[in-house]
Amino acid sequence: MKTVSDRQIESFKNFLNTHDFFFIAGHKEPDGDCVSSSLAVSCILKKLNLEFQLLNEGPFKRNEISEFEKYFSKEPQFLSKPERKKTGLIIVDCSELKRLGELEAELKGLDTFIIDHHLTALETDTSIIDSSAPAACCIVQQIYEKVIGELDEEAASYIFFGQSTDTGWFRFLGTDSENVFTQTARLVKAGVNPRTMYDKITGGRPYSTRKLLGILLSKAERYCNNKLVITYETLEDTKKYGQEGRDSDSLYSLLLSAEGVEAVAFLRQDTEFSCTGGLRSRKDCDVSAIAAKFDGGGHKNAAGFSCQGKVENLITEIKKEFSKVL
Repeated sequence: MKTVSDRQIESFKNFLNTHDFFFIAGHKEPDGDCVSSSLAVSCILKKLNLEFQLLNEGPFKRNEISEFEKYFSKEPQFLSKPERKKTGLIIVDCSELKRLGELEAELKGLDTFIIDHHLTALETDTSIIDSSAPAACCIVQQIYEKVIGELDEEAASYIFFGQSTDTGWFRFLGTDSENVFTQTARLVKAGVNPRTMYDKITGGRPYSTRKLLGILLSKAERYCNNKLVITYETLEDTKKYGQEGRDSDSLYSLLLSAEGVEAVAFLRQDTEFSCTGGLRSRKDCDVSAIAAKFDGGGHKNAAGFSCQGKVENLITEIKKEFSKVL
């Protein structure tokens, strides 16, 4: 993970100084890092007495983030044309307006600052992007400490939550993670209790999610010389087991732990004509490049996308793309 430069901090400060109001937005179908990065940025703005609104289209399906939904709105508050000219948009954990969902239409044209850590993000003069950072929250922590100073417990809790969920409770970190753990130590110093946080992230799953996990495992099939596993969720599955508290992280972990498996694709039929996909991999398989083929994005070993179509046709396309790299 890189150190946020003084030039980048000055760019962020200038962005704050040249706007009177801010929208803070993250990608639709938010995860822990997206939600926590947004909240941690809001802590920065609160410390500076700046006005803002937290936005996210949702849905807040994941069990661990459901409690945070109350802080976010799906609709930007009305602003006159003169007010919009003085309004800044801060996008976290993604870099494309289209990933904000239907909010794109309302926010298009606003001055924008991006904080992201995905491989598919392109850096500009009004962005802080580091694809080597394990979570957007890790970047936000550096910004907070350089702009505000020592972390308080509220901001530290958000940041710890986000980095913990995006790193699989630090399981996905490598030997180049010294800076990450150094930052984490400061979060604990600020008052975060790792044991309590772990229970919060992993506990309280609805029983239906255990049943759904079994269904998804039973549908899993191997392809590409057994290096790829694909499983899927139908509309009937969703109707029977609900949308709340999905535990796809456990699904990925179980399937990737199988001998010889290098990548996993979990596909879901969201509506009659649209699907979402989650991709995970081990080591050298870059799933962000495959997600980009379906207008998605993400990290080398974790990515996702949304697209039009039927899941049965999508399985064929996914197999085709993975066969080129596995």
